[in-house]
Amino acid sequence: MTKKILFLLALLPSVLFAQHTIKGTFSPAEEFKFAFLYHVTVETSIFVTNADVAEDGTFEMKLSEDAVPGTYRIVYAQPQDQYNFDFIVNNKEDIELKFDLETGLTFDKSGENKLYSSYNRSLDLINKSIRNFYNSGKEDTSGYSKIFNILENTQQEFEKASKGMIVNTFIKAKRPYVPETFEDVPTFSSHIKSNYFKNIDFGNETLQNSNFLIKTVLDYVIGFIDPNNANASYTENVDTVVKAIGENPKIKSILLEILWNQFAVEENEVVANYIGSNYLLDIARANNDNELINRITYFKNASIGNTAPDFEFEIKDEDEKTKTSRLSALDGSNNYLIFFWSTTCSHCLKEIPLLKDFIKTKTKEEIQVVAIALDDDKYRWKNMTYDYPDFIHVFGEGKWDNPIGYQYNVSGTPSYFILDANKKIISKPYDIGAFKKELNSLIKANKPGLYPERKQ
Repeated sequence: MTKKILFLLALLPSVLFAQHTIKGTFSPAEEFKFAFLYHVTVETSIFVTNADVAEDGTFEMKLSEDAVPGTYRIVYAQPQDQYNFDFIVNNKEDIELKFDLETGLTFDKSGENKLYSSYNRSLDLINKSIRNFYNSGKEDTSGYSKIFNILENTQQEFEKASKGMIVNTFIKAKRPYVPETFEDVPTFSSHIKSNYFKNIDFGNETLQNSNFLIKTVLDYVIGFIDPNNANASYTENVDTVVKAIGENPKIKSILLEILWNQFAVEENEVVANYIGSNYLLDIARANNDNELINRITYFKNASIGNTAPDFEFEIKDEDEKTKTSRLSALDGSNNYLIFFWSTTCSHCLKEIPLLKDFIKTKTKEEIQVVAIALDDDKYRWKNMTYDYPDFIHVFGEGKWDNPIGYQYNVSGTPSYFILDANKKIISKPYDIGAFKKELNSLIKANKPGLYPERKQ
């Protein structure tokens, strides 16, 4: 009896603390070289382990016995925020998966992930039936009720099957809206929108430690829009999201920053500045997040319609004497171009001669150019300025670490800012061709820009 007990005790650690593995196959195999595994948390992704991808596309990773259950992410290329996929690790089972660049992610082994995949496929098929019903123009209430009975039963069955699993939290959060009686398309769409966050608990840690809340919020804000007034829809949707989040300051900060970044990257200044001014800036100040405060402020200050941020530079007067002046002090032109460039930027070196030739065809009253070189080599810059005598030249020492570049929220060169006579930003053309077209339109219209008021 004693030997038997000792034998069982010897087996116990391996039973309780057995390591589990993640095995995968990438396709096409030649497109993949490595796989990095991260544990997703509310604020970041924590590196866990990595593996090389074999010539046949396979890889294998071992999980430690104390791996935290939750959402995990495999990154398979750079940049990692684009080339990745998520799945659930409960540390109770081995996982075998396949990832194909065309068909996506499938699971050969893993109860949780196979169940979640099956749930999402089922919902997709039922939603397709709902779309087909509405597209048919029928008002067959019995057929309509049948589809939504299937939807309700499917949801209940998956909630029951996933009880006790991590995936149960996600399935319950995705519970779809089911109408009680027949609804036309506008009514049905309106009710989907008004019930969108009904089953989502923004304070739930399982949802927070995944991409679920991020994806859900982005889908809502970007998906429910009136194409005739998109920005008004976006801002209204942002307000709804903030209300739905409630008193969850950390997740509110994270989600609003993601939304702000989304619209900032897309250069939708109206919505980005709405999020920043109405919500995110106050949160950043409360968190003493100076970096975020500056990003929001610089983006807003460099937005179309605002007075261009002022700065000093050296200029020669009529007697060829060097003096200090400011952008705000420039006069005599209907428009000004702030042109950010660099002596090591290949695109800049292609466009600046074209800019020079174009400016030669215009009068000083029509346009003046202030060329700001975000650079490190002052001597190289100085030598190049002699080739462009019609420009006002400014050396932006420090390259990207330069206060003028910060104030104009410049993230790449060349960058163009067209100002009117009062130094208001009226346009930000994306290249020399767009600049030429926009300036010619301004001149042809015989007005200083979108803001015709002049200095008195």
